[in-house]
Amino acid sequence: MPPGSPTKARAPLTGEDPQSEFARDLLAGLSNMPRSISPKYFYDAPGSVLFDRICELPEYYPTRVELDLLSAHAGQIAQYMGPRAEVVEFGAGSLRKIRLLLDAMDQPERYLPIDISGEHLDTAAQVLRRDYPSLHVQPLVADYTRHLLLPALREGAGRRVGFFPGSTIGNFTPAEALHFLQMVGQALRGGALLLGADLVKDPAVLHAAYNDTQGVTAAFNLNLLARANRELGGDFDLTQFAHSAFYNAPLQRIEMHLMSRRRQQVHLCGRCFEFAQGETLHTENSCKFTIQSMQALARQAGFTPGPVWTDPQKLFSLHWLDAPI
Repeated sequence: MPPGSPTKARAPLTGEDPQSEFARDLLAGLSNMPRSISPKYFYDAPGSVLFDRICELPEYYPTRVELDLLSAHAGQIAQYMGPRAEVVEFGAGSLRKIRLLLDAMDQPERYLPIDISGEHLDTAAQVLRRDYPSLHVQPLVADYTRHLLLPALREGAGRRVGFFPGSTIGNFTPAEALHFLQMVGQALRGGALLLGADLVKDPAVLHAAYNDTQGVTAAFNLNLLARANRELGGDFDLTQFAHSAFYNAPLQRIEMHLMSRRRQQVHLCGRCFEFAQGETLHTENSCKFTIQSMQALARQAGFTPGPVWTDPQKLFSLHWLDAPI
């Protein structure tokens, strides 16, 4: 480990066993009608690898367009960050996008990537330390949707800037998104947030992005059930569930479900659950925004909207949001 490398938090900052939390939430989700589960449970190690594959798919425009925006505007964004800034990335994943910012920043002080998948984060952080030996990298294995106590700013550091790319904000309900941004605003007080938000567009483009021809998104969705079998001793038959993703235009969101192909029983943690043919487990929402609706949400959470960067086709947007003082 390079000199100055910190000790990582090896468990979620919530203080709970992540496996028991998964069991509790999945049992609750299966007991409710309609059935649903948080998309955060997609991201075990196999799920994180599958999501990285999704980001490379030709149909999945968000990652490609956001990377182009970061590449084109990194210099301007770095000027807003200022010298010796500290970056906190929520849901860091493979740490690919942060490199474009680090390369443009003026002496970045520290990088705090937060992700629920510890194994995936650890591997990515080791590579980042090798490539940026002067950068203090301090990964935190945590559920960033819960209350987080971030380390104090290092002596001599500039602004603390949050980075929340990928339009992950769209995975929340409107109330959850507001609560999350309010929480982040407090954690970044006096700093800023760089936020990626997917935009409302032609439903055909959205449908293709979540129903790729290679079936990677379907495998990503079904991995949730495979994880339940691996970690919780469930007996989900993955061949009897189908990936279903569609655009709900009135609610301006993509919905992902796992649909039961037939009437069946599933056993999990000593309990039995009946699925009717066609019944679904709702696994994810991906809300889409207009620039105006994203800025309105940010203002409601206490942020002051700044510049917005978007591509010529208006597929995706990057928002600079100044945090409350």
